[in-house]
Amino acid sequence: EIACFSYDDAHDFHLDERSLRYYYPPRVGADLSKGFNTFQQLDDSADSHLDSLLQTIIDLEKRTGSECQANFITWRGLMTKIMAAPFDTFNDARTSRPILKSYIEEHHAHKLESRLAQHSQVSHPGTASQDLMSYWGTSFISSAPHLTHRSSASSSAVFSGYKFETLSLLPAPWAETSRDYIESREDLIVNNHAQYCSVVKTGIGKSRLILGGEVDAQLKTAATPLSDRDIRKYERKLLKLWIQSFLLGVPKIIVGFRSKDGILQSLEELETEKIPRMVKLKGKGSWDGNVCINFTAKFLDWKMTGLTTTITDDGGVWRIRMRNQAPVVEVFKVAERGYGDILSKEFIEWRSRPSPQSNSQAGNRATSK
Repeated sequence: EIACFSYDDAHDFHLDERSLRYYYPPRVGADLSKGFNTFQQLDDSADSHLDSLLQTIIDLEKRTGSECQANFITWRGLMTKIMAAPFDTFNDARTSRPILKSYIEEHHAHKLESRLAQHSQVSHPGTASQDLMSYWGTSFISSAPHLTHRSSASSSAVFSGYKFETLSLLPAPWAETSRDYIESREDLIVNNHAQYCSVVKTGIGKSRLILGGEVDAQLKTAATPLSDRDIRKYERKLLKLWIQSFLLGVPKIIVGFRSKDGILQSLEELETEKIPRMVKLKGKGSWDGNVCINFTAKFLDWKMTGLTTTITDDGGVWRIRMRNQAPVVEVFKVAERGYGDILSKEFIEWRSRPSPQSNSQAGNRATSK
């Protein structure tokens, strides 16, 4: 982790860790549907691009006095879709490559269309709606070793979520939280405006990446598997859960199993690094982590080298697309110049400024004359 930022309860941006929360196990038997009618859901229909991630990078570079070096800068969510592509499909993405660096964002209109299609699916009789299942828990919690200095040894840093997260979070370490608050979590109004986000520097193959993501306490709900079909469905969820945790270096994941009507039945702690082996040896073997990593490494390496000849200082925007059930990834140019709103004006101006080193060299040349 090289930096972090937060959104508060009003979803206002802050360059600090104020929205960091702490994990304390929820009560088994809790009703995950409780409070659904009062859910205060964030409207994320507007495209915020990479703005908050880039703003955090600017702040980091100002504080350190050095530029963050990376081949790719993007959100963890998009990299998750790319890594899962050999066993899934990912939505369209757009990338801008100014001066040998790539800034990648998900194609926002396509993301909204996909979400609408998913939530428009007719639920089978006796099953919950897509909206209700999202409320139960589309979120994640986990312990992250790089955050242990912020909490006691028995606490876990927690980020993101819906009902399951609200049931599992404390605003302060357990010893500093009242019993009344801990026991009243099931009655709290769920609000997903507040977010804690981590910015990490990592590598896949030859590529160096800076990723931003709502961190990782990885806490996920899933229906208790009762059949081979259920197990395969659960393994597909584990694929994305493993990738999300792998990319940000989250070592442990907590999974909450629920009944079909949303009652929390049990909790299970998984070690991130052991999930691919567990799926391969004890499950149905529906995916392979090594294939995901190798595919991503080759894809990023091709992207670094395959587009180099078309790069100019004026930018340019490409679109990455993988059609449903298609065996290939398509990349095509959609703008010869500019950055397609992928990069904020503030970031462009910041990275376009003369560096202190170049100013010093220019001064030395002028003195020698």
